[in-house]
Amino acid sequence: MPTVLRWGPYRLHFDSHEPNEPRLVHVDRDDRSVMFWLDPVALARNHGSPARELRQFEAVVNE
Repeated sequence: MPTVLRWGPYRLHFDSHEPNEPRLVHVDRDDRSVMFWLDPVALARNHGSPARELRQFEAVVNE
């Protein structure tokens, strides 16, 4: 999965092998994983990240 951005403990990346899903990005940290649809930007899945982090991630994805 190609990495788009690293900041602090977070890694933003996309998976190019998801042909049956709309475009999305992943944000990972340790055992937490979040996915955002890109068009429009919206939370797709959250596995363990608190709401505060989700707001930060969404702001970065919107940039």
